[in-house]
Amino acid sequence: MQLSVIIVNFNVKYFLEQCLHSVIKAGDGLEVEILVVDNNSSDGSREYLSSIFAGVKFFWQSENQGFGRANNFALTRACGDYILFLNPDTIVPEDCFRSCLSFFEKTPACGALGVHMVDGSGRFLKESKRMLPSPMASLYKMTGFARLFPSSKKFAAYYCGHLPEKQINEVDVLAGAFMMISREMATATKGFDEDFFMYAEDIDLSYRIQKAGKKIYYFPGTTIIHFKGESTSRLSPAYVEHFYGAMLLFVRKHYHNRMIMSRFTSLAIRASKMAAQLKLSFQRAVSPESKSVPTLNVVLVCSQAVFSEKIEILKYSTVPYILLGRISITEDDAGNNIGSISNLKELVESKRINAVIFCEGLLTNRKTIETLQALPRKLFPMFHASESKSIVGSNRKTGNGFVISTG
Repeated sequence: MQLSVIIVNFNVKYFLEQCLHSVIKAGDGLEVEILVVDNNSSDGSREYLSSIFAGVKFFWQSENQGFGRANNFALTRACGDYILFLNPDTIVPEDCFRSCLSFFEKTPACGALGVHMVDGSGRFLKESKRMLPSPMASLYKMTGFARLFPSSKKFAAYYCGHLPEKQINEVDVLAGAFMMISREMATATKGFDEDFFMYAEDIDLSYRIQKAGKKIYYFPGTTIIHFKGESTSRLSPAYVEHFYGAMLLFVRKHYHNRMIMSRFTSLAIRASKMAAQLKLSFQRAVSPESKSVPTLNVVLVCSQAVFSEKIEILKYSTVPYILLGRISITEDDAGNNIGSISNLKELVESKRINAVIFCEGLLTNRKTIETLQALPRKLFPMFHASESKSIVGSNRKTGNGFVISTG
């Protein structure tokens, strides 16, 4: 077995559906197993997913064990030479696994790698490459200096702002949303520290891989979509408590014999927590309880052959929409369309399009991700795998995304 893909699910069945379809396609021609641990979801994940993905190994837990423990449960059952810890709210391109495995084979010093990640609107996710949370790096991030000087090695050190977005580099920390490690490192580290219920376990594992003598690489040779904010709302007190509590646990665990660094880092984390709580209180005070939902001016990027089929799914939308037409994928597509994917950026402005549904099939996930990054950020992109019964999208990291489903 070349690769074991481990995914922990918690109440995101429609996003996981899209993820699994993309993982299956990325594993085509490789020896890949997929293990999904469900942390006692209450959204009907078991009934919905188990009948669709017969080749996936599902483990249905009777309680929420936390992210690290659930991953470790699957790790003890994984057979791959390499292990990929992958979030359920992701979409991977068809060449993703081959590219990563090839890099591992060419780089013996590599113990773990992460990839170039973008959110549901195509924005680069800075957590794709990070350094360890030192006191000054945390302080500069909290005080806004990192945003003022995003390319500074000093002020933007937290997210390695000095390292080019599209360049392979050695880094300190990878995001748990996509972390591929060698079997050697899986054995040496025994996976995640289960004292971390949620958050910071990826920082801890990255640190222990380095202490075991291997390097960690940021590998932008492939790009994935990570929607973020699906399992846990970042506009909730629970998120603030879990996140900053996990960061303090990391400091106590690894910096306990470095008194000055431990104290200053802990102070920076506590100050960041207070700032996050104040921001949360302010947002709740000024935000109205209900907002009117704007009508979506929608186009479908798909072939003429499946256009009618995809329209049927749209009928289940709970948000009002106007279907403007179809965007063709290839230049020789002679069917009815209002334009081609090659000039989609211009069509968004001229046709007043504010929502695009990328229908995988003739359109590859890789082409979708490439196109997404070139489109205006105000657009609301959505995604649909050819065999799926749902359409998903999320253009914000602070809350749940949008789903249309027939199931």
